[in-house]
Amino acid sequence: MNKFVLVAIAMAAGVVGFFAYRLVGSPQHAEPVVAELQRPASGTPELLPAFSLQNREGQLQSIQDWPQKSMIVNFWATWCAPCRREIPLLNELQRTRSAEGFQVVGVAVDCREDVLRYADEIGIDYPILIGEQDGLNAVNAFGVEAVGFPFTAFTDAQGRIINLHIGELKAPQAKVILDTISRVNAGELTPATARTAVAQALAALPHEG
Repeated sequence: MNKFVLVAIAMAAGVVGFFAYRLVGSPQHAEPVVAELQRPASGTPELLPAFSLQNREGQLQSIQDWPQKSMIVNFWATWCAPCRREIPLLNELQRTRSAEGFQVVGVAVDCREDVLRYADEIGIDYPILIGEQDGLNAVNAFGVEAVGFPFTAFTDAQGRIINLHIGELKAPQAKVILDTISRVNAGELTPATARTAVAQALAALPHEG
């Protein structure tokens, strides 16, 4: 991809991500915006979209290579400050919740060299898929308008999308989402009731100033 085109894409996505993050984190607007963003848009597919990108080793790998896992698919970029801040939490989720069937996969929409260098520097413990335009295409497959980074999709063990989270993921939010998905996997909730329960629980969380 032309370097100038890539920079333009990065700047545009960064602006969108910044304002999405500010809206989610702002005490004045947090409650209604969070409630809106947590509901899958009308164009959001029921199942995790199929896409393949290069992994760390440069091999093409499908997001469907983790069957029967409850997926935490995190779209990020090295130039995105909120993305960098949430990586330690994602590492922790991979360590502490993998035994429950959860799998974190990072999808870096960024230059491959920058991603590999940063992943080694910070110590990312979960699988990474990397793509520039192909990564943006994967984001668009979720049917969410004006999505920014970070952007995280959560599924149950059958690949059904339970939650789409725009903005930096915090530990209390992750607990709400994953605990609810565990109830779906146990047959206690349907995906539809789980989506509603997650939206209501997230809106009720204390908002950070």
